[in-house]
Amino acid sequence: MLLHLVAEFDLQRDVVPWLAARGWAAALDTSGKSSALYVVNVERNSKIIYTWKGKERNTHIGLYDLQTKQNEHLYMFERDLRIISCSVNNERTLLVSKYLTLLIEIHPINNVRVLKAVDSCVQVQFLYPVEGRNNSTESRLLLVSEDKYIEQFDIHVAEEEHKVVIQNSGQLPRARVADDLIWAQWDMMEQRLFYIVPKESRSTLKCVQFYPDESFNSILESHLDISVNDTQLKLVNFGYDHCQDQDVASKSLNLQVFTSKAGGFCVCCSLASDTPDEIRYSIYFLHKGYNKTFTVSLERTESHQLKEVAFMNLDYYVAAYLPGQFLHLLNIEHPDLLCYSLFLTGEDARIDMLQNCSIQSPLMSTVLDCRVGSMYAVSISDSALLQFLQNSKQDSERLAALHCALLYFRHTEDLEMQIIWWISENLSTCHSFDPIQEFIIASLYCRMCPETQNLDKLLPYTSLLDWIGIIPGVTCATDIISLPVLEFQNSKGFWEKLNSNLESVKYAEPHLHYHSNVLRREWRNLSEETEERRTTAYMRNIFENAKKVLSHLDTWDSEERLVPLFQEEDYQQQLLMGLMVTQLKDHLMRHLQYVGKKKIDQIVLDYVANLLNLVHRIMKEVWRRYQLHSCIFCFDERGSTGEFAVFHIMSRILEAANGMCMPLPPGFHTLHFGLGVRCLPLHTLLHYIDTGVLHLTETCVGKLLKDLDDTEKNEKLKFSIVMRLPEALSQKVRQFWNHPINANFIARKYVKLLLEKLGNRQSSSPMPERLSVPVEFLPLNYLTNMLAEIENQGVHPYEKQDHVNVRFVEETALKHTMTFLGLKYS
Repeated sequence: MLLHLVAEFDLQRDVVPWLAARGWAAALDTSGKSSALYVVNVERNSKIIYTWKGKERNTHIGLYDLQTKQNEHLYMFERDLRIISCSVNNERTLLVSKYLTLLIEIHPINNVRVLKAVDSCVQVQFLYPVEGRNNSTESRLLLVSEDKYIEQFDIHVAEEEHKVVIQNSGQLPRARVADDLIWAQWDMMEQRLFYIVPKESRSTLKCVQFYPDESFNSILESHLDISVNDTQLKLVNFGYDHCQDQDVASKSLNLQVFTSKAGGFCVCCSLASDTPDEIRYSIYFLHKGYNKTFTVSLERTESHQLKEVAFMNLDYYVAAYLPGQFLHLLNIEHPDLLCYSLFLTGEDARIDMLQNCSIQSPLMSTVLDCRVGSMYAVSISDSALLQFLQNSKQDSERLAALHCALLYFRHTEDLEMQIIWWISENLSTCHSFDPIQEFIIASLYCRMCPETQNLDKLLPYTSLLDWIGIIPGVTCATDIISLPVLEFQNSKGFWEKLNSNLESVKYAEPHLHYHSNVLRREWRNLSEETEERRTTAYMRNIFENAKKVLSHLDTWDSEERLVPLFQEEDYQQQLLMGLMVTQLKDHLMRHLQYVGKKKIDQIVLDYVANLLNLVHRIMKEVWRRYQLHSCIFCFDERGSTGEFAVFHIMSRILEAANGMCMPLPPGFHTLHFGLGVRCLPLHTLLHYIDTGVLHLTETCVGKLLKDLDDTEKNEKLKFSIVMRLPEALSQKVRQFWNHPINANFIARKYVKLLLEKLGNRQSSSPMPERLSVPVEFLPLNYLTNMLAEIENQGVHPYEKQDHVNVRFVEETALKHTMTFLGLKYS
């Protein structure tokens, strides 16, 4: 099961033994509703209020503390009553119960006051404005009336003769909080009231924030395209009426508001469907400015199984759950692409502990099964997620699971290792995305974003710009909605983050994320610069940035040195590193000026260094998995099956890096080329070099020329490599190979350069008829005469190598011709 549930509270486990030990055994008889033991409310301070029937049908109210695991008897009515709403204040001196809405003073007992004589629609809830507040002289109480309004009562208490008494009990101060509502939800942890006021064609969602200083104000207003035709008041998280008719409840508005720590704001609503084998529900992502409506085709349509969709808040995800049918985890932070939401059916969607939809989410990542009387902590199981990833057959499932593993679990070493192993096995099975790119970008995102506020809006979280795939059985319609209006001053926490999210939407959020398009273009331009241009201040600054990044890599420990990457010079990669630092720094400075230049410099250096470390981490894991060692730089042996697998993975890393214009660690190309020499036949090796899959490096080519002897096979390999070397690299490494083939190559290059010089010069002197040469070989005589004439004009391509001249060319050509003809040269 993907969702892991841990029972934090269970009536049968945590309460029944305590009742039995005190002689209230009647609570064990749950055959009739009137004698049932059931949960009434969950308070902010981890206290759970429940009720049961004792001797002579007395009605008792108890309290369970999740922190201490202790039960406490709060109050007893000496008659059989149905408790549908109950709340206790933070000091546990006052208790409010819906029985003619009684305000009951616990200490001393039986000081009772009737607040309102009403029917069963009234709910009550004490406020908990300050966590852990003790010995307060004032309690505030919300009362929700069946007349569709909400009031706040201020209850002052004082200590008289060692007793707590209510002051001015004849007239308790009250204030109207909301009017004309049709739906309301209480957020216990953040002390927020959400409610809906129906309008003509659409409804208005409002939010009231209650503060520790005893004040409150309306802080949010948002227009929703939700039709509210039911006249029955629907309440969420205002206590739990165990006896309420489920049929009536299912016909009322099924709507919940969920918020996340990162400033996400979602309205989840179950919709009516005209088709019996379909379920429809909408998620309003208010912090993004759009609504997504999902239509799910059901696999089985037995009428007794079809119930309402239940919604759960998992902070990073919102879960839509229909027992026996599906479990849909919707990504709150990145809801734009459907492939980042997990849609599970069948056995994957099964949750054994939740077999019905009578559940509530009183706290984040918490589910209360109102019917059973159990409260569970809900989390995504990393082992089940990895199993789902392994078994997935569709790209949408793979991408959603990969994204969840990388961003939801926030970088755990073991999980990261298993993901890398999965990637190494599935490089060819993913068609609509590159798993290496997704791994690197998502891992960088979750490493860097917690450091600085709003950095998550500037760094990319995915390698995908769009996704055109489908989820079988699910259709999704997206509608743009108006952004909510906020009215707050100096409010920190959630409201500040929500406001930041809304500002990002207003100012074209897609353009805020860093993209490599400009980097790629600039890198190509600078790669073609002349030697003179490379010494400019701009270029010096770029390479200075690269040195700072590389200094971070010196912290690699001995285990990470398992992969033989060399700290070598790589002009192209250092240019790309430094250029990425420069451009990413400019991007962040445009949007994070308030952070400061020093902090941004550190963020950027960490980002690029972490990028290189992630590539190295992939290499280390695959190196360990295939049990490789440094013998890959012994060119006299063929590569093993493991080496070929690692070569293939490195080729895909290179492909991913090219796609994102991403630098690679020093020595990557040397290691890749070394594996290629050992694993590939010559024609394939040369093809990879010609197509740019393999990059020739001075380190590896020099070692190849020095270490391999000059057998016929090795000569062919060496000559083929030398022929493909760029001129600058050729000048450096040809000294390592003292062989006639190398001399022949040098002579050819010399002739080519001389003839090119001839084409650029106008000769004013006539060509001599004949130069004195020791051998009568007419084609060679003509060539040497021409070259000598060019030399006489002062053209010498290899000025620093005096031994390369016309005489060297002549001797090399004769040796090569005699060898070819099988003759002895003297």
